[in-house]
Amino acid sequence: MDKISRHRRSENMRRIRSRNTIPEIQVRSLLHSLGYRFRLHYSDLPGRPDIVFPSRNKVIFVHGCFWHQHARCSDCHIPKSNSSYWLEKLNANRARDRRNRMKLRRLGWKYEVIWECEAHDVERLVRRLLRFLNDA
Repeated sequence: MDKISRHRRSENMRRIRSRNTIPEIQVRSLLHSLGYRFRLHYSDLPGRPDIVFPSRNKVIFVHGCFWHQHARCSDCHIPKSNSSYWLEKLNANRARDRRNRMKLRRLGWKYEVIWECEAHDVERLVRRLLRFLNDA
C-alpha cells in the first residue's frame, strides 16, 4: 500500500524530468570546466545520449539509478505498490538501454554510462571522464 494519495503520487511522478536532471547538469558542468565542448540530447543517435562529442564519436549517458536499475545501488529497488507494473517497466528500460548501446557500437560510437550515484564523487568522476575522452 502506498503511503501517499494517488493524486500526490501522480504529481510527484509528473515532476520527474528526463532531461537536464541535477546529475546530468553536474556532469556537464564538470566537463565544461575541464575544457570540453559537446552537444546535448542528440536525437539522431540511438537512445538520444545526454552528452555527445561528435568529433570523437563518443557519447555519455547520465542514468538515474532507479529508472535504469543500477545493479550496485540501493536506489534501484522495485516499489512495493503496483510492483508488477514497475518490474515490467524498469526491465523494459534496461532492455532498451542494452539495445541502444548495441546500436551505437555498430555505428562506431563509444559510450560511457555515468550513474546518478557516481556523480557525487567528483575526483573519481574527473579521472573516469578524462580516461574515456582521451582514449583513442
